[in-house]
Amino acid sequence: MHAHDRAPWFVLGDLNGFFGLMVDNLTVLSFLAGILIFGFGFPADIVYNRMFPGTACGVLFGDLIYTWMALRLARKTGRRDVTAMPLGLDTPSTIGIALVVLGPAFLGLKAQGLPGREAAMMTWYIGMATMVFVGLIKVALSFLGAWVQRIVPQAGLLGSLAGIGLALIGLIPLVDIFEIPLIGLLALGLILYTLVARIRLPGHFPGVLSSVLLGTVLYYALGHTGLVGGAPSLPSFHLHCALPVPTLLFMKGLGPALKYLPLAIPFGLLTIVGGINVTESARVAGDDYCTRDILLAEAVATVLAGICGGVAQSTPYIGHSAYKRMGARFGYTLLTGLFIGLGGVLGYVSFFVELIPRAVLAPILVFVALDITVQSFLAVPRRHMWAVAFSFFPTLARLLAIKFGTPDIVPVQRFQELLTAGGKVLPEVLVTVALGNGFILTAMLWGAFLAELIDRHLRKASVYLFLLALLTCFGIVHSALPDGAAYLPWHLSGLARQVPIQFTLGYTVLACLFLGLSFSRESREPLEDGAH
Repeated sequence: MHAHDRAPWFVLGDLNGFFGLMVDNLTVLSFLAGILIFGFGFPADIVYNRMFPGTACGVLFGDLIYTWMALRLARKTGRRDVTAMPLGLDTPSTIGIALVVLGPAFLGLKAQGLPGREAAMMTWYIGMATMVFVGLIKVALSFLGAWVQRIVPQAGLLGSLAGIGLALIGLIPLVDIFEIPLIGLLALGLILYTLVARIRLPGHFPGVLSSVLLGTVLYYALGHTGLVGGAPSLPSFHLHCALPVPTLLFMKGLGPALKYLPLAIPFGLLTIVGGINVTESARVAGDDYCTRDILLAEAVATVLAGICGGVAQSTPYIGHSAYKRMGARFGYTLLTGLFIGLGGVLGYVSFFVELIPRAVLAPILVFVALDITVQSFLAVPRRHMWAVAFSFFPTLARLLAIKFGTPDIVPVQRFQELLTAGGKVLPEVLVTVALGNGFILTAMLWGAFLAELIDRHLRKASVYLFLLALLTCFGIVHSALPDGAAYLPWHLSGLARQVPIQFTLGYTVLACLFLGLSFSRESREPLEDGAH
């Protein structure tokens, strides 16, 4: 490609992409701080000055690598419309590790008699060590990603993403929009106008930026009227300097972190599966990245974050196609990496999260959810749409399980009673929780199984069912524990032990049935013409 033909470093769509990706990362950092500081009483300065810099450093490294990958792909293919893979902090694992590793470790250390600050520092070491462990496991698994991508049908890879898009990325923010409908609907309308209907605003003004600016200004301007739920006040702006310097302090937490690994490893596995899926999604959208390189970059970013003090892993984000529709190329990942990286060092990230109301941020996520879902149906053969739709169910179960496990909705004691409510069948809440645990992997395997069944590949369908049986037995999917942890089934007791026994038996018997039917003459009949 000649120099004058090269794609520009920045285009107008990169502003849209930057605001979308930047806001996602700011929101996750806000969740992490809120859970630790307000949920567990963690010292705020350790979160902001110790944990945030290294965590943000992982995002900076990953986004710089993904920017370089996009430049390399653009030069290799001669195309000017290459969109970089978006990278940021993984939302489920950041929240999950804060709730099941960092918070409990902090409380446990204080219960052993350690003063609050010493317990907080030791918890930080444990968090760093956990990230290093998870990152190294992801490095090893990254070399298997392309193999999985080759053998798993697209309906499984893309359908699992579509379910996440609808149930988690789309529905939850939609509730935020309608909590302040005057502001939220206006912001949503501008997103739909510019990104879905693809109508340009006067002066080619970026749609995401206009939505955020107008919604935020109106939120504060109308505060005294009571139309936005009270009188909002501007948050205070504070800066500090905390460099993410590599350190061996994580080695102090290696021993204690080992007992939390069964809880943390599934989160690492989910980002690997998610990375495979989003790479497939990018390929469908026209950007053919090497799956191994995408996975390896985010794995190294996680290791680097841990060594520099980070406690949250990075991941390629769902919604590459959404950023492409925004007109983003590779400037948006560069801007996001620099903004989040410097924000972790200087401490301004919390100010922006507090400044912009959630009802204004939520429409961006709703658009990403819509784009993921639509693309999943359009990219697969029409006969596989059944498999895409089938793969939504584990994510819907996960959404219900999240609500069941929220104390403000279902009190903790009542939740425990519902999990153990005996009867002739397994309790409904226990089954819902089990269906939702490991939902990304479950959805991918369900979609793949049904796609192979539709194509009359009964033996391949049986393989996926046998794999589901094996993973279910050890709680990697369908864990009977509310926190989704893996286990050895003989260590369980009561009704919880019945979940791996009965679920595994069900998958195994069904696999054997289809394996037997694969020898029938009817199963080898060609597909009907209308199925193609």
